[in-house]
Amino acid sequence: MKKINLLVAAILVAGVAAAQGTWTADKPHSRIGFNVTHLVVSEVEGAFKDFDVKVTSTTADFNGADVEFTAKTASINTENEKRDGHLKSDDFFNAEKYPEIKFKGKLVKNGNNYELKGDFTIRDVTKQVAFEVTYGGSIKAFGGEKAGFKLKGKINRFDYNLKWDKTTGADLIVGKEVEIVCKVELNKQA
Repeated sequence: MKKINLLVAAILVAGVAAAQGTWTADKPHSRIGFNVTHLVVSEVEGAFKDFDVKVTSTTADFNGADVEFTAKTASINTENEKRDGHLKSDDFFNAEKYPEIKFKGKLVKNGNNYELKGDFTIRDVTKQVAFEVTYGGSIKAFGGEKAGFKLKGKINRFDYNLKWDKTTGADLIVGKEVEIVCKVELNKQA
């Protein structure tokens, strides 16, 4: 009986230890993206190409994990060079003066659902936000451990001083609400 109890304890410890530690983004398999309404009738998608994600977990299911994120504003890419230049200007991100978007917070599990809560900083404004998160699971692969997450939520760009507001008469050319959509694959650090 003692051997069975030791075996069960060893399996439990190994399972908990699997997610414990520090995880960073597998950048080729991750996307930090957004969508925003354009001319009321369509959406424009974009992403930040230069970013870092660090997740520090003490639990097997990432509940309570500390999450830090930065994206270089100059790395914005909407597949249109002229539009990207405008987004880097003072009308929007002012990439020269405010080179990074930052997030620092915690991943919280509630039943089978996750929420990422914390401080989100764009330009010189920091606000509390909460994003819906789907945990895809974790796996041992390619000589290491990987975990996958999808995050989505919305922010009002005017709250962060991204206030360019040209109109087509009654409606804004670029919507106030920005949908954040991130797909992140993490690698556990040794």
